[in-house]
Parts: sequence; structure tokens; C-alpha cells
Amino acid sequence: MKKIINATFITSSTCLKDCPEFNLPEIALIGRSNVGKSSFINAVTNRKKLAHTSNTPGKTRLINFFNIDDELIIADLPGYGYAKVSKSEQEKWGKILEEYLKERKSLKFVIQFIDARHEVQKNDLQMREWLEYNNISVVTLATKTDTLSKNEAFRSVQHISKTLGSEVIEFSAKSGTGKDKIIAKLF
Repeated sequence: MKKIINATFITSSTCLKDCPEFNLPEIALIGRSNVGKSSFINAVTNRKKLAHTSNTPGKTRLINFFNIDDELIIADLPGYGYAKVSKSEQEKWGKILEEYLKERKSLKFVIQFIDARHEVQKNDLQMREWLEYNNISVVTLATKTDTLSKNEAFRSVQHISKTLGSEVIEFSAKSGTGKDKIIAKLF
């Protein structure tokens, strides 16, 4: 199984035109605010503080780029669905996401993060429909499964899979569940 040896933060960008070109395949991370994208980056790279984690939703407001073993780039996108920012700020983030996802030439696929502790949210469904409509490949991750019993986690993953009509990888940054499976998809 592939093990990530070297991972570094490169830069943050406010919009597509500010995004540097890396000549490497890019994988974008997308999901609701506070769904565990930063914890995912830290877990798969075995680095505790590579990506800044926060208990406060809405902290990622830029596109953050990480170089993974000089083989690929992970782009952590701003979370969607965070209600405690203004409507205009939400719209701005929406435009940044749409522009990046539709026009980024090096984008290989998107990992959509769904919090396994909750029902699939309306904006998760809207994002999935939008990605499919725009022919953007998606891998689905059910996060925070370590907070559920094994049966609850299994049922949640099955429910997410049925709701989105796709395979779902169970993932926990704390326990490492699904880590090898998602690393295999990255490379």
C-alpha cells in the first residue's frame, strides 16, 4: 500500500486566476463546513498540523494547495452550507467553487465529504447533482464515523450510498478507518 512520505502546504488562492499551475494532477476536497477536510489531509499525510483544523465552521475561505510526494496536488476548497456568514459571502464562495471546479484543467476528481453523523443535507445533494451535471468525477467519503457504533456507521454509509447513488468510503481521521482505501484512489 502506498504511504505518503512528503506533504507540504504550498499556497492559498482567493480565486481561479490566482491559482498557480503545478503540472501535477489535482484532487479537490469539497464538503460542508466543518465536515473534516483538514483532518483528512492531516490523517492521510501522517502530519498532525499540516492543515489547520478548527471546531469553528467556515474557517477555510481560500483554496489551499498541498503537494503530496511531488505526485499530486490536494486542493482544499472552502466549505459550503455555513449559515453564519452573510449571503453575499456565501455567494462569493459559491462562485469561487464553481469557477475552480469547471475550469481547473489539472483537476482529476473531487472528493465529496459527507458527515456520517447526519442525514445527507440538501446542499450536499445539490453539489452532487451539479458535479454530475458538469461531468466531474466524484469519490464520496463518509466522515466522522468513529463517533458512531459499528452498526450506526454501517447504516449511515449504506444510507449515504443509496441517497447519492454511488460507492461511499467510510473514513475516520481519528481511527484511520478507510485511510488505505482513499490513498489508493488518490494515486
